[in-house]
Amino acid sequence: MNGAMKLPQRPVALSTSSVFPLGVKDTFAIARDLGYDSVEIMITGNPLSRDPDELLDYVQEYQLPISAIHAPTLLLTQHVWGDAWNKIRLAAKMVRRVGADVMVAHPPFVWQRRYAKGFPEGVRRISDSEGVKIAVENMYPWRFAGREVLMYAPHWSPLGQNYEWVTWDFSHAAASGTDSLEAIRMLGDRLGHVHLTDGSGKSVMDEHARPGHGTQPVAQTLHHLVETGWEGVVAVEVSTRKAKNAGERDEWLSETLEFAHRHLGK
Repeated sequence: MNGAMKLPQRPVALSTSSVFPLGVKDTFAIARDLGYDSVEIMITGNPLSRDPDELLDYVQEYQLPISAIHAPTLLLTQHVWGDAWNKIRLAAKMVRRVGADVMVAHPPFVWQRRYAKGFPEGVRRISDSEGVKIAVENMYPWRFAGREVLMYAPHWSPLGQNYEWVTWDFSHAAASGTDSLEAIRMLGDRLGHVHLTDGSGKSVMDEHARPGHGTQPVAQTLHHLVETGWEGVVAVEVSTRKAKNAGERDEWLSETLEFAHRHLGK
């Protein structure tokens, strides 16, 4: 990963989504200043987020590796890189180019029928051909006017799906009413990546709260990962958009890093 840069066991990464609306360079600077091990890059409409040469310049400047790449498979990034399979292929190549450990992808939307039909098999083929770990993220049911609306195919939950690797997001688990500890026990060695966050379960959408500020058994789940010898990346994906200022944002991100270190035994 990123040449000679060595990461500790179960490194804690800062996701670019945690400092939104700030950008990639800000993420590197904040991660370095607060003591994070690495960064996760979410590919967006910002050209910098998908320029491997620029990203590697930041890796050298801040002496922080990139440990994860998040493919542009969100609803708001449907315009990035066009065709759905093109997004997966190019993101996988980005993983190799920047020396990351894993690529995160969301399951298809229900209207992407052809893409959804062969999604698990297609992801596995690209993973094998590029030699990268592609971990499909757990999502949640969308609700409108008190009714559940199917948005993802084959399903919002990776449990029971034929994915080689899975990304587990605690906020999405809260929004879906899923117990993260039970789910991760079920996933076993298919767990490829973790998004560290939390949620109350009372919102119709995901909240990306700080761990310990929701209802998910986050601490217990991190202890389980240590006890079972899991060695993946734990990426902080919390929302700081409601922080009053930069100081409060950094306090929240420092608190989350300390939470991770405490419960991962660092």
